[in-house]
Amino acid sequence: MGHTAHLLEQDWTAYGRCSGEQPDTLFVSGAAQRQARILCAECPVRVDCLVDALDHRVPFGVWGGMTERERRALLRTRPDVESWREVVESEPDLVAPLVRRGRAVRRLAAAPSADDAPATGEQAPG
Repeated sequence: MGHTAHLLEQDWTAYGRCSGEQPDTLFVSGAAQRQARILCAECPVRVDCLVDALDHRVPFGVWGGMTERERRALLRTRPDVESWREVVESEPDLVAPLVRRGRAVRRLAAAPSADDAPATGEQAPG
């Protein structure tokens, strides 16, 4: 990787749509997360943001358009991953479509966990 690319990778935060926002905008819960995700939708560094949050196991906030719950679920599906950048670049179909659409991350799991099963009489989302 060239020196310029490395600097850009380290300083992706300056290019985010959220760079001028108050942190409270992104560290929200419940329905307010939807607004934070909208901010992420057209962000030019969305993937960089998501990769950083996954690599560093950031426990709070919306990063790269994913909530903390979605990131935890994704991390559980692939506990072997050390560098999410490599996964995103080598398996773009694994993460990109879900990030783009903001779908639930459980679609990535090879086998759904018992927690993902809908309660009796309920339909699964999606």
